[in-house]
Amino acid sequence: MISFDNVSKSYPGGHKGLSNVSFHIEPGEMVFLTGHSGAGKSTLLKLIGLLERSSRGQVRVGGRNLTRLKKREIPYHRREVGMIFQDHRLLHDRTVFDNVAMPMIVAGLGHAETSRRVRAALDKVGLLRKEKAYPVTLSGGEQQRVGIARAVVSKPPVVLADEPTGNLDPELSREIIDLFGQFNQVGVTLLIATHDLELISRLNKRTLVLDQAQLSQDRPATS
Repeated sequence: MISFDNVSKSYPGGHKGLSNVSFHIEPGEMVFLTGHSGAGKSTLLKLIGLLERSSRGQVRVGGRNLTRLKKREIPYHRREVGMIFQDHRLLHDRTVFDNVAMPMIVAGLGHAETSRRVRAALDKVGLLRKEKAYPVTLSGGEQQRVGIARAVVSKPPVVLADEPTGNLDPELSREIIDLFGQFNQVGVTLLIATHDLELISRLNKRTLVLDQAQLSQDRPATS
């Protein structure tokens, strides 16, 4: 589902975001991505979501070679990849319903189908009763759940999460990760970047470890 083949990313000034990274994630896998701050975790996720392009090597998602993807094809690719950010990135002048509906509106879905999918996504994350609320009235955990609902509302086969529990207490963190587990059970491929080593240890999933922009370890789940 996700494949990196000797992928490097360089920034102006010579800074290396990634250096010769290779790995393959199977469809339906749930994988953690960890490493020190600045190791390249966010860069790696951005390359998968085509928020940035690699400098060298090939990135494939669902058989699609992102290196060769034309600019006009990028929006179609992004519909196949749900992205969840630590800072939520919600539109504070829009209701919860409208925030979650954004991918559906961009994709041109009709009002009835959009409403059905948005309410199903909000119900899944336990926020159906908050559909008319504005993000500023929600707790941090609730805002993160809105971000998750927005990422999965279009039923993408791949979901990326960048430090999704970074600002949450342990109980809320477990709830968020349990949600990811539910998505994974229905076949969604998940790649979750996190510093939370206790969480990684508890869930016992395959873990990619970045160090100084390189893939230093690819640890399988223990049986």
